[in-house]
Amino acid sequence: MTTFFTILFIILGVNLVMMFFNLSGTNQKAKKSSSSVSDATISKIHPIDLISSKYKKAV
Repeated sequence: MTTFFTILFIILGVNLVMMFFNLSGTNQKAKKSSSSVSDATISKIHPIDLISSKYKKAV
């Protein structure tokens, strides 16, 4: 029984450490991506006219 709890607490400890590093890395990535998005130029999207003119008149 003590072996089970020892292994369980070791696994939980490793999980806690990995979660801490994962969440701290997420904050750094979010800061980097938001600054790179603001520096990027905004491209304009133009609609493609594939519908025939007869269909447009009917609707």
